[in-house]
Amino acid sequence: MTISLSNPIRLTVGMIALMIVMAIAPAPADCFPWSIDMYRGPEIQPLAKAPRVTPADTLPVHGEPPMSLEQATIKMHNPLQPNAQNLASGRQQFDTYCAPCHGASGQGDGPVAHLLSRPAKNLITGTSKDLPDGYIYGAIRDGVLSMPSYAEELAAEQRWQVVMYLRSMQAAAAKGKVAGN
Repeated sequence: MTISLSNPIRLTVGMIALMIVMAIAPAPADCFPWSIDMYRGPEIQPLAKAPRVTPADTLPVHGEPPMSLEQATIKMHNPLQPNAQNLASGRQQFDTYCAPCHGASGQGDGPVAHLLSRPAKNLITGTSKDLPDGYIYGAIRDGVLSMPSYAEELAAEQRWQVVMYLRSMQAAAAKGKVAGN
């Protein structure tokens, strides 16, 4: 088939049709062999291979060694001294993280207490007042019963400040009870 240049309309229509066909036709895929390895590679299941085990006698870079609530009760003691700065910081942390459930007074009457499946503990006159500091610290760090862990939100020093502030609230309530009798 020969194309005659004598008929320009026919040539123009042919060129337009060729351009339309080229625009509509998909471009050939120029795939390199490594661009489809996700389809040909071996299947790997999560945790099919055991994760690395932490070597013995090592500590995490950030944080404390793992410890059960019972161990925390026995071994942990508040290293901070009760001063105005620690109590103020403890109060701020208590108001932020504890008061929504336990209430500003610590009596379990916080603004979200009615939404909880289990009632929040009374930290002032309940059994919490007789618990060691290590137990309260461990409960804040690891959570207990329906209370979540606050290990990510509160640093170790802040947790001890909360314990210290809680003890000051318990002491103030005890003085008020003795004075009221």
